[in-house]
Parts: sequence; C-alpha cells; structure tokens
Amino acid sequence: MSSSDAKITEAELKNDLGPHRVYSTSPSSSSRMPAFASVLAVIAILYFGKEVLLPLAIAVLLTFALAPISSRLRKLGLPRIPAVIVTVVIAFLVLVLFGLVVAGHVAEVAQNLPAYQGNIIAKIRSLQESGTDSGIVRRLTSVVESVGRELSNAEERPVAPGTGSRPREPVLVEIFAPSRPIETLTSLIGPLLGPIASLGLIIVVVVFMLLEREELRDRFIRLVGYGDLHRTTEAIQEAGSRVGRYLLMQLVVNCAYGVPLALGLWAVGIPNPALWGMLAIVLRFVPYIGPVIATVLPLFLAFAVDPGWSLVLWVGAIFLVLELTSNNVIEPWLYGSRTGLSPLAIIVAAIFWAWLWGPVGLVLSTPLTVCLAVLGRYVPQFEFLEVVFGSDPVLDPKERLYQRLLAGDPDEATDYAEEFLEEDYLEDYYGKVAIPALLLAEKDRRRGVLTAEQMEQLFGTAITLVSNLAEIAQEEEEEEEKEEEKEKDSAGRPNTAPKEGNGDGNELPDGLGKTVFCIGGRGPLDDASAAMLAQVLQVQGAEVVAARHSDIPNRRAMSLVPKQSNAIVVCFLNEDSARHASILIRRFKRIYPAIRVGAVLWVEDQEERLPPPLREADFVATTLTSAAREALADAPPSSVAPARKIRTRRSSNKTGIAAARSEL
Repeated sequence: MSSSDAKITEAELKNDLGPHRVYSTSPSSSSRMPAFASVLAVIAILYFGKEVLLPLAIAVLLTFALAPISSRLRKLGLPRIPAVIVTVVIAFLVLVLFGLVVAGHVAEVAQNLPAYQGNIIAKIRSLQESGTDSGIVRRLTSVVESVGRELSNAEERPVAPGTGSRPREPVLVEIFAPSRPIETLTSLIGPLLGPIASLGLIIVVVVFMLLEREELRDRFIRLVGYGDLHRTTEAIQEAGSRVGRYLLMQLVVNCAYGVPLALGLWAVGIPNPALWGMLAIVLRFVPYIGPVIATVLPLFLAFAVDPGWSLVLWVGAIFLVLELTSNNVIEPWLYGSRTGLSPLAIIVAAIFWAWLWGPVGLVLSTPLTVCLAVLGRYVPQFEFLEVVFGSDPVLDPKERLYQRLLAGDPDEATDYAEEFLEEDYLEDYYGKVAIPALLLAEKDRRRGVLTAEQMEQLFGTAITLVSNLAEIAQEEEEEEEKEEEKEKDSAGRPNTAPKEGNGDGNELPDGLGKTVFCIGGRGPLDDASAAMLAQVLQVQGAEVVAARHSDIPNRRAMSLVPKQSNAIVVCFLNEDSARHASILIRRFKRIYPAIRVGAVLWVEDQEERLPPPLREADFVATTLTSAAREALADAPPSSVAPARKIRTRRSSNKTGIAAARSEL
C-alpha cells in the first residue's frame, strides 16, 4: 500500500469514527514510559524523604481544611494576619486538648485492666465448657492465665519480714547518681523533642500557607500551568474544594457518630465512654479499617467488664444502629462528603500510603489520593490516575452497552438499562444508548473488524436485552393507560395528549388501534434496531409485528405483514443504504399500496436531520422519536406510480408463426 493510499484510508477512518479518540498500542506505550518513570521517581522521593515531606503534607491538608474558616473571618472584617492567627490557634488548641483528654482516659483504662482479668478467664472457660474447645480458645486461655499469674505474683511479692513464708529472691539494684540532673532531664525530654519539633514545624507552615495562599497559588500556576491558565485554575480549585469538603463533611459525619456512641456507652455502663466516642471520631477518618477498630475496642471492654453477655449485646446493638443511621441517613444527606474516588481505589490507596508513611499515611490516604485524581483529570500525562482512582465511568453508556453486547452478556447490559430506566423512559434509553451502541457496531462492521458470527451474537444479545426489558415496557404501557383513563374521567373526553419524547421537543401520538410492521434492512444489527423500535411502539399501545432482513428474499416478510397494518418501517444503521432502502420501499409499496411505507436511517447524535430523499417513501426518519411519530401518524399513504411494462422483442419467424396461427 502506498503512502497516499494510507493517508486516504486514515482520513476515511477518522471521518467514519467521528470526534472519538482512536487508540493505538505502540504510540501510547512509548508515550507512557516517561510518565511511568516519573511515577517511580516520585514514589522513591516520597519514601526516602518522608521525614520532611510528611509534616509538609499534613500542613497542606490542614491548610485546605482551615482556609474556609480564615476566609470567613476575613469576610467578617478581621484583617488577614489576625484572622490566620486566630484560626490556627483555635485549631491547634482543640487538637492539643483532644489529645490530652484521650491520653488521660487511655491511662485510666490501662490501670483498670488487671481488675477485668477474672471476667475474661471465666468467660473463656465457659466457652470451653459449652463445647467450643478449639485450639485458639485453649491458647487464649493459657495466655490470659499466665498474665493473671504474673499480676498476682506481682501483688503478692512484698512479704512482711520475719514470716519466712518464702525464700528471699535476689533483688536487682540500679545505681542512680542524682548528681547529674541534666542527663536525667535530657533522657525525659529527648523522646518528646521529635514530635514537638514536627508539631511546631506544621504550625509554622500552616500559618505561612494561610498568609500567602494567593501568592503560592500564583507561583504554582506560573511553575506548572502558565501555558493553560484556565485548566490549572480549575485543577487548583477542584483539588481544594474536594479535599476541604471531604475533611469538613467527614468531621461532621464522625461527630454525628462519635457523640451518640459516647452517650450510648455511658447509658449502658461502659467505663470511659468519652474515650471511645473520641477515638471513633478520629479512627473513622481511616477508610474501612478505622471503623472496625473503633467497634472492636468497646466490644472487648464490654466482654471484660461484664461477667455476663448482656453488655456485649447492648454495645453491639448500639454500633449496629449507629452504622445503619450513618450509612443510610447522615452520609446521603451530607452528599458533599463524596470524594470522587472508587471504593477499590480508596482501599488500595490506604494500603499504599500506610506502606509509604505508616499510620499517619493511612489517615492521609484519602485526601492525598483525591489530589492525585484531580492531577490525572487535568494533566494529560497523568490521565491514568483519573482512570484508576476516579469513580466516574470511563466509558460512555453507549460504549459500555456495546462492550457488553460484544461480550455476549445480556444480564449486565440489562442491569445497566434498569439503572438508566429508574429516571428515564424506555424511549430515552433506546434513543440515547441502545441505538448509538448499534451504530458503533455498524462502524466496526464497515471497517471489517466484525465477523458474521459476531454480528449474530450481537443480534442475539440485543434481542435478549429487549425481551428482558419487556416487563418495564409493560409497566410503562399500563401507566400510560392509567393516565389516559384518569384524564378521560376528569375531562369527559378521550385524551389525545401524547407522551413526551426523548428531549427533542417532539411528542409521540397514541398507538391504540394501529398496527405497525417493523423489519431490518440489510443485516442482524438492523434487525436489532427494528426490535427496539417495535417495543417503543408497543408502549404507545400499537400492535407491532417485527421481522428480520433474511425474510425479504424469500418473500416471507411479504406474507408476515398484517393486512390491517397502518405503516411498514424498514430500519437501516448505515446511512449510505438509501439506494437499498428505495428498492425495499418500492417493493412494499407495489404489494401494499394502501399502507404507509417508510425508512429509518439512524444517526448517532439523535438530533433531527434532513434525511436523504427517497422518491416513493411516505416518510424518512433519522431518530427513534421521529420514526415512532411517523409510524403512528394518521396521514394517508402516497400514490404509487404505475408499474412499467417490460416489453420483449420477438424474432421474425416467431412473429410469422403467430400471424399464421391467428389466421387459422
């Protein structure tokens, strides 16, 4: 093939496929290698530089969370510097007080744990006596009993002198020199210097980021997106709004969960109920893992405190009620807490950031992954991040349906259709999703990538989909009849107001008492589109008979057409089938001159176009709405031109013989 032929073929392919992206294997693989290398380099930097980058990441996320508060204070008339200082001081005072309260409650629980060992051992032994004698229970019993013996020995160790009840054991003596107070102070303060320094660094960075937020934004735009200010500005605004909304709404949801939890645990008698409510508020920031930990700890404490099992059941009931309320009432109400990430992406991100930065990375996993997803949406080199982490569908509904039709999976295609039909009509689904999916298949057929077996499989899957949606079509038809009856009763006359179409401003007339014959034009894909049109006409109350294109050559279709039919519709997915459509329409018109005969040349965008003229057609439609409207119209059929007589020239000898016979 020459280069000119290759260019022509490529141009024809682009025109045929329209504005969609043409995916190629070799260029995409070579272009993604630099992006993949960049990702590996960034991961290495994050891992080896976590001592510096982790406080900065915490500071950036706190800046996102505190920026709305600072902006609100500035709108109230407070200058920038006082507004920032007040915001930061209040925020960190709340965090410090929260940590001190939690630490105090934890110390109290740790002191009271030895008093609960008897209940734990008694319950484990009761499990053994009830027949649950597994290896895990035996090992757990031995561990608890050994811990109990150590604690009892520690309590019995101080014995009065002179009793002689036990031999004296050697005592380990540590020499302590009180003359070095500086070293003692250093050993006490040394472990605290790292966290205190990190906290101070975070506070300073947050203050300066809030003070110079606009300046940092401009510098970031100049650094990475000066060539496309619109795209970069949208990326920054979306990242900030997503992260800030997530943190704020998640805090509200967690507080709505933790406060009732503390009150409920206090009501049933669990020690330190405020601790478990506060831990639930913090741990629920960790996706999936945090709520489990927040549930297990109070359940274990109820198991240890109560000699019976009633307290465990009460605590379990409290968690069950709160989970159901939070997941089904509070979170749907606070719809803004959605992050735009898929559930699987949240789990994978939690594992990745926990490996990278430890427990703090686990808490920061969701906000950081939100930023990565926004980066993938607006930076073409990192588009795969949006595909991997995002929750939005990566395929259009028509592409998803076409993929399921190719895979021969009508069940999943039916599930997608039912989701769509929860808000729209069957006419909308066929017009916006199903017919465009068949048009994609027709394009692949014209390119030669679909075999005859695959087209038959597509037809079979599409027909199964149509039959699966028959129940929904019946429900829509019954709803139409009920509405008509109501309007008849209210107005005292039949209702002629048709149902709205698929958004193009047209309406479908009533099909009661009318009969329509639908048939595919040239292939199995046309047959599938005819079946979809037939079901829409049935919803309108018409009697419909559908046939396949293979019935035309043997004249079977001619005998299948009901004599009382009002219209015959021939469906074509290929716009270049006007000549073939003219032939079929002429054939039907000659046999059934009293029936309206038309063609449907489907288009992808489902917008009314000027269809190609067909000389003998009563109508030509390009969309499902216009096809249904024309098929149910009351217009009379057009007149049929008289058939031309075919004359054959006879030879002279035959003419003479005929004349002689006439004379005889």
